[in-house]
Amino acid sequence: MDTTDTMRSRFAPTMTKLLDEDPLVAVVLAEIGVAEFEEAQRRHPLRVINVGIREQLLIGAGAGLALTGMRPVIHTFASFLVERPFEQVKLDLGHQEAGAVLVSAAASFDWPSGGFTHMSPGDVALLDTLDGWAVQVPGHPDEAETLLRHAVAAGDDKVYVRLSVQSNARPLPVDGSRFLTVREGRSGVVVAVGTTLDAVLAATEGLDVTVLYATTVRPFDTAGLRAATERAGTDVALVEPYLAGTSTGAANDALSDLPHRVLGLGVGRRELRRYGTVEEHIAAHGLDAGSLRGSISAFLSGARVPVDV
Repeated sequence: MDTTDTMRSRFAPTMTKLLDEDPLVAVVLAEIGVAEFEEAQRRHPLRVINVGIREQLLIGAGAGLALTGMRPVIHTFASFLVERPFEQVKLDLGHQEAGAVLVSAAASFDWPSGGFTHMSPGDVALLDTLDGWAVQVPGHPDEAETLLRHAVAAGDDKVYVRLSVQSNARPLPVDGSRFLTVREGRSGVVVAVGTTLDAVLAATEGLDVTVLYATTVRPFDTAGLRAATERAGTDVALVEPYLAGTSTGAANDALSDLPHRVLGLGVGRRELRRYGTVEEHIAAHGLDAGSLRGSISAFLSGARVPVDV
């Protein structure tokens, strides 16, 4: 795969097309990504807005556009999009029932040298405290483009699209709602979210498990998970590229009337102060194929697996 073709490199070209196609679409930026929108800003000077390094205003301006009937797409790093202006996300968008598309970059630790200020493993969990947010976690640039188009077309819904420089080797036909069955087995279900799919497939090679691929994590595909457990049983391991355990509650709710076990694997709560590389972060959090195989195998054997690595 061309390493220059990333989810984020698709963002500006896709949004430029959407700006051309729909006069109600607007893009709101806070310095991050401005250079990629220079041509779009020349063509649509009133609908490509840079508020400067003012993340609270970023959300507020987007909410104001939404209240006038526009469809705002709001973009910056995840830590500046969800965490820093969370009060505005809660009030300006949620309380006012103003729909918008939040599109983040940097994911949990995509830019290690940027330090902990530019890392956001807790973004999805934080949005989970609010009502009515759809959350899309693509695992490939093609999927990111598809899910972004779905999000912009979603009327006045509130949608979070989480972009990453990490990517699976090939895209799958995502639809913005359902989990996909990638592999079928009879001894457990592993749900791989977004960019974790390739590692999960490598980790479960030769294991008799069903692998589901999730790019839409909210709303959680309860029907898809239940259908998978009818054949594979109700031992469920969730592998997410953000805070470990973020979706265990949703999985437990999906299976609440059945005896079941759920394991949540993902980014641990412990801060890694030696920033290193993306690959080193993946390994440190137990999200590489070897570590995942050990955790999933132990879980399926009935062992207790520590999840806060």
